[in-house]
Amino acid sequence: MGGEQMQPPVDPKEATILVVEDNLQNFVLIARLLGYLGVRDIQWKASGWQVLEFAGQLPRIDLILLDIHLPYEDGYEVLRQIRADPRFRGTRVVAVSAEATEDNMRRAREAGFDGFIGKPIDPDAFPDQIRRILAGEGVWTLG
Repeated sequence: MGGEQMQPPVDPKEATILVVEDNLQNFVLIARLLGYLGVRDIQWKASGWQVLEFAGQLPRIDLILLDIHLPYEDGYEVLRQIRADPRFRGTRVVAVSAEATEDNMRRAREAGFDGFIGKPIDPDAFPDQIRRILAGEGVWTLG
């Protein structure tokens, strides 16, 4: 499931993380929590549109936190595009969704996501979840 050639573990301080999130308040919270974890390279796109073009301009990308409900294209369509591009085959892609149900988590797993984090994001758990994801673990949580 997920990326076929998973990347080796990454130190959060060295990680490049792309957050695809259309809600500015959610992005600010995620960015603050990632900063708390020591992540210095946080990129942001507010929609799935042109994510591949943007990501392709980055020297590397270790993790994509991908909101499921986005304008123009949903997270599942964006994931299909990411997985179809050889440059990102091993990139960790984690679904982030306000519709945190067992069914949606199962659908994300079947679609090929490497993890699922339900909203609202738990600020106490999130840094450890990201640390575990960057270490190569799958994190599947409804919140």
